[in-house]
Amino acid sequence: MTGAPHSSFPTEWLSLPDLVELTGEPLGRVRRLLDDKQLIGSRRDGAFRVPAAFLLDGRPVTTLRGTVIVLQDAGFSDDEAIDWLMATEESIGMAPIEALRAGRKSEVRRVAQALA
Repeated sequence: MTGAPHSSFPTEWLSLPDLVELTGEPLGRVRRLLDDKQLIGSRRDGAFRVPAAFLLDGRPVTTLRGTVIVLQDAGFSDDEAIDWLMATEESIGMAPIEALRAGRKSEVRRVAQALA
């Protein structure tokens, strides 16, 4: 992927302590969510952070993990996957994370698989 895509879905970025507080889970459990790809984050601005949009009601968006795995299978790094999830995707009409949060998993995964 080249260049930074336009991020259309505004989000704040959460540190590990923020995630512990928001989810009510101990740090070890938060780290497992990251290891299991239920959440992904980035160190692009220094400290490791996760987009707040990847959580819904204090829990990881349930369809995020499978979508991240599809993107990784297509050769995306975590940073590239985050950029794709947060940028407007013309064929979906919104940012993929927004579509996942709205329950449009099949549509998002179909587009993600086509990127391979």
